[in-house]
Amino acid sequence: MTELSESHDDPFAQHLAALAVLDDRGVVVGWNRRAQELLGHPDTAVIGRSALGVLVDPGDLPAVREAAADARRTGGWFGVLNVRHRDGRLVEMGLRAHALWRDGRVREWLLAGALAADVLEWQRDRAVLEGLYRRCPIGLVVHGPDLRLLRVNRAVERFSGVPAADFRGLPTGCFLLPDDARKAVDRVRQVMETRRPLIYSEQFTRLEQDPARERVAMVSSFPMEDPSGRILGVAEMIEDITERHRAQRRLALLDEAGGRIGTTLDVAETARELAEVMVPHLADHASVDLLQPVTRGEELARPLAGPVVRVGTSGIGAQAGPPHPEPVEFAPDTPQARCLTEGRPVLEAVLPPDWFSWFSAEGHRGARAPELGAHSLIVVPVAARGLVLGVMTLWRSRRPDPFEADDLTLAQELAARAAVAIDNARRFTQQQQTALTLQSSLLLREVPDQSAVEVALRYLPASAASGLGGDWFDVIPLSGARVALVVGDVVGRGIHAAATMGRLRTAVHTLASLDLEPDEVLSRLDDLVNLLAAEQEAVGEPPVGEQVVGATCLYAVYDPVSGRCSMARAGHPPPVVTAPDGQVSLLDLPAGPPLGLGGLPFEARDVELAEGSLLCLYTNGLIGERHIDADAGLTKLRAALTRPTDALERTCQAVVDSLVPSRPSDDVALLIARTRMLPPDDVASWCLPLEPASAARARDLTSAKLTEWGLEHLAFSTALIASELVTNVYRYAGGPATLRLIRERCLVCEVGDASHTSPHLRRARTTDEGGRGLFLVAQMTERWGTRYTREGKIVWTEQPLAGMFA
Repeated sequence: MTELSESHDDPFAQHLAALAVLDDRGVVVGWNRRAQELLGHPDTAVIGRSALGVLVDPGDLPAVREAAADARRTGGWFGVLNVRHRDGRLVEMGLRAHALWRDGRVREWLLAGALAADVLEWQRDRAVLEGLYRRCPIGLVVHGPDLRLLRVNRAVERFSGVPAADFRGLPTGCFLLPDDARKAVDRVRQVMETRRPLIYSEQFTRLEQDPARERVAMVSSFPMEDPSGRILGVAEMIEDITERHRAQRRLALLDEAGGRIGTTLDVAETARELAEVMVPHLADHASVDLLQPVTRGEELARPLAGPVVRVGTSGIGAQAGPPHPEPVEFAPDTPQARCLTEGRPVLEAVLPPDWFSWFSAEGHRGARAPELGAHSLIVVPVAARGLVLGVMTLWRSRRPDPFEADDLTLAQELAARAAVAIDNARRFTQQQQTALTLQSSLLLREVPDQSAVEVALRYLPASAASGLGGDWFDVIPLSGARVALVVGDVVGRGIHAAATMGRLRTAVHTLASLDLEPDEVLSRLDDLVNLLAAEQEAVGEPPVGEQVVGATCLYAVYDPVSGRCSMARAGHPPPVVTAPDGQVSLLDLPAGPPLGLGGLPFEARDVELAEGSLLCLYTNGLIGERHIDADAGLTKLRAALTRPTDALERTCQAVVDSLVPSRPSDDVALLIARTRMLPPDDVASWCLPLEPASAARARDLTSAKLTEWGLEHLAFSTALIASELVTNVYRYAGGPATLRLIRERCLVCEVGDASHTSPHLRRARTTDEGGRGLFLVAQMTERWGTRYTREGKIVWTEQPLAGMFA
């Protein structure tokens, strides 16, 4: 009976199996109670009878005789046969036969049987248990109540590199580093004390025999109990998910990089974002070095090996070095130089002992490595559209595990993504610089010499992310000592807006030279903007980046003789005026439609400005920032203009400091003018009747006044000019003539009449008695022209105070 299993769940165990004993002739000599329960035959019905006659169906005799022959040949047998029940039905049973030896020969046979279904179930359970220990790819560790290892399977052997037999009797966590072992012990003790399983807990581990390599295990723990509920230990299923975890971490890093890299169109900011993404997920230190032309937004015509500028760094503890604005050259034998020259990545999994010599050359401080125990290095090219823009260097110093090939692949992918963003930022920088250069060449560079106003100007371009706009201002000297003050804002951004601004500014200068009224100037500008829009529509779809043509504008003309300012605006913010006593007001000026709508009128309004008043013109970028309300912006603007006697530059800067952020989202154009008045003694005016003697009277009055002003050297030429112009009024115009002399930066002589007919310069023939008056006027003056008023026209001339022929 010793051949039978004693396992409590083994169907062939003595307390579970149906047992029968046969002699060497096949006669039943023993029969237990379990056999009677399964087959229905009491012992009295079978003992002493042949087993073949009682228990075997005739149809199964061949199979039974074959099994018996195998048993005699080998001394035992195991298999499945049909056994006849007392009621005649056949019961499929698993049978195990053992020979019982006496006196050196077989005397009896012990048959143990169980239902075939129970046997198969038990065999499957045994196969599963055997598979867990020998074939299962997931580790199995059995801990005893004393926190010592009872058994591990072969998967743990492969995971740890330690033979499975060596684990028996060792303390839990014996092959792990102390910190990791302590976590393992705490986990097993928790399961043992709470009797609750822990499912899918991740543990980062390092083995004592390989401390540089970090592994990640997925651990599920559950308690083991006997039928009475006594704790027998804790079993743990341990799966090595190191590669899966690294793959997930790489995917997460790629996903994070997609949201963090390229958030702006700034080259340096994008490089900094790339470096920061790398730390600490992939490296302990990271630096991004770009070729110097790339940082300036320049196009790379050919591959370059330097110089480079370190524009992005990030690190744990000791940094990889702060950004260096000064360009440096990599030493030829450094990994960075090789990567930059060849355009291929470099992996130094374990740095050589003399790696510090790569960065010891004088003048390479900007390219130095972190000095805190670096042991592994990756250098990858930052390349886009076939050209290397720079290199990214990754170091490991705190993490003991070296870089691997998968880390290099990930670094290349991240660098390639960032390179596209950096190249886009470079191209945007190039476009911005081109637009800024174009705009700067088109904007007012120096305030022209004039006597009407003192001017302070500010132009603040929008941040690179917002793009360059089309704001402009202008100060245009006009005839009669007057001055035109202009502020405008073109719709859109970029080169197109800057070019449109240049065309409009040129048009304003041309219209100003015609001495038109402000509302007439805006009407003509409106026609021009409509013409530009029509030209754009005529060629079909506008080019990429080109916007609809449109603009706003404010045009003001100030006369220092009368103190009157005439203004009109086309959809532009209204001007702000500060009186000499500090009272600030927003002028109620008709808004007018923006330029480009067409068909709507503009209205001018005249305002009297006392000497010393401040007139503030601006674009909507000053008060229309997205983070502030326009009314709040106007309130701040008025508050900054309450001190009209302060230096104008100080006042202008105070406005900027109060309203403009460090990175404005829109262009800001600001013009502040302090009005002046010409002294009454510098202006003389007479009204002359329409009669022949008026020409002589004009000569006398002019000569006398110039003598009084100490300008006798201009008396003859000015008297001749005045007489010629008054004669033209008498001959070709109507109404009285008005003669006015103005002494300022030049000598101005004006003659006005009630006619709107403009005089024309013509070449007289030798036989003509007249027609040479305007020719003489043109020859004797520096400038001359005609301007129209509501009452008629004025012909004006200008002569330098030193005289034309001094």
